[in-house]
Amino acid sequence: MSASCAADGALSAAQLAHFQRDGYLVLRSFFDAFAPLARAQQLVQAFQPAHHPLTRFATGDEDEGEARHVGDDYFLDSGDKVRWFLEEEAVAQGQLTRAPELSVNKVGHALHALDPTFHALSFSPRIAALVRSLHTHTSPRVLQSMVICKQPEIGGQVRPHNDSTFLYTDTPSALGLWFALEQCTATNGALSFIKGSHRHAPGAQLQEASRPRDDGQEQRLGRQRGVNRRFVRAQAGGTEFVQLATAEEEPWDAGKAVMEECEPGDLVLIHGSVMHQSNKNLSSKSRYIYTVRVL
Repeated sequence: MSASCAADGALSAAQLAHFQRDGYLVLRSFFDAFAPLARAQQLVQAFQPAHHPLTRFATGDEDEGEARHVGDDYFLDSGDKVRWFLEEEAVAQGQLTRAPELSVNKVGHALHALDPTFHALSFSPRIAALVRSLHTHTSPRVLQSMVICKQPEIGGQVRPHNDSTFLYTDTPSALGLWFALEQCTATNGALSFIKGSHRHAPGAQLQEASRPRDDGQEQRLGRQRGVNRRFVRAQAGGTEFVQLATAEEEPWDAGKAVMEECEPGDLVLIHGSVMHQSNKNLSSKSRYIYTVRVL
């Protein structure tokens, strides 16, 4: 469902029902993208490679797995800072392969706390009303935030995943707010989802697992899913995944995937267990977005 919210930002009963059913919801023209896009572009222009470790951001793939997921100290210590991470194809043999401002994959992870423009967006009264209207969190807190650029021609693919794997709590509680700052299309890396992949089938016989707290829709829609793995710091350094279960996540099926193209000002709500991905940007246009993760 794609829709507009009430003036105060709260979801209608119909919108809430669609989010509970699908695991995501596109809200058209929810915010003014002009100021956040301008600020995002300023931040990217401010990137200085001279004293940067040239840390690239990767989410791994089915063949090489978690070993490719970024895990150096520059990344791991960024939760309370604003740091720059690079596209995989922007670095070769320790050097940038293109202009610095065209090399940045993302800027994060504490923009909501440290940058006035993104603080104002993240904690606006409309966002507060929106999150409250979901009835999923008793005391919601912003954990991290970032600008993601999806640079022209090299903006990397984000493979199928759910957010609670990487932002794990017991019980799972991750919620994503994804703000489109530019057009997000089939050619520059729009999001794709498997609708309903955040839930087991109604009446399914389930193994013991940590799952999101019940939302009252279990009999009609099925229990909400947990995660198969959680992303953690490795004792020897870097990062790794710890196995928690084997049947909590719905496998990715490209035939079921629904692409959601967005315009600047659209906001996408993303349940922590719903499976989603975005393709590589093969176009000549960037795909700037801002995202906030709530627990």
